[in-house]
Amino acid sequence: MVSNDVYLPSFEDLEVEEVPLSTPYLRAGAQHLGKYCENFNNEFMLCRKETQDIRECLPYGKAVTSCSLEFFRKVKASCFHEFTKHAECLDLSSGDLQHAPCRQTQAVMDLCLKKNLGLDRPAFGYHSRVKVHHTDRPRPEPVAPQVFEDTPKDPPAIEAKGRAKYGTRFYWIE
Repeated sequence: MVSNDVYLPSFEDLEVEEVPLSTPYLRAGAQHLGKYCENFNNEFMLCRKETQDIRECLPYGKAVTSCSLEFFRKVKASCFHEFTKHAECLDLSSGDLQHAPCRQTQAVMDLCLKKNLGLDRPAFGYHSRVKVHHTDRPRPEPVAPQVFEDTPKDPPAIEAKGRAKYGTRFYWIE
């Protein structure tokens, strides 16, 4: 249930142009997109983690989406044919969009992106490495824990009981 005190953003605040691509196309450009928009994505994820409230991070989410749109528009303008061939290969070569059968089209696309946009494919494991993200956004104030005045100071003492009359149910432990 939501009370009237909870701020819900309006539809205008939530409206943003979406990336109109299907899964094979997103998967074909995922590695390059992740590196191209890394700073925007890290800022958004840091905001989400620190504030624990997605409503405060909407501007950062919009920046991630606009960066993605910018990336795919640049790819379309410079490497449309190579990118489309690789995405079609992913779609048609395996049921789960594996890259293994499409290494040749991937190499052609990577070469085109490097030549036209100056984007190198990130090294294996690049996106799973630990990185420190520096931000200009101020750190939010920590939330003080709730204090309940009526809680007992010490838990009640538990009486020590002797051995069980018929032994333990864990017969191998004595």
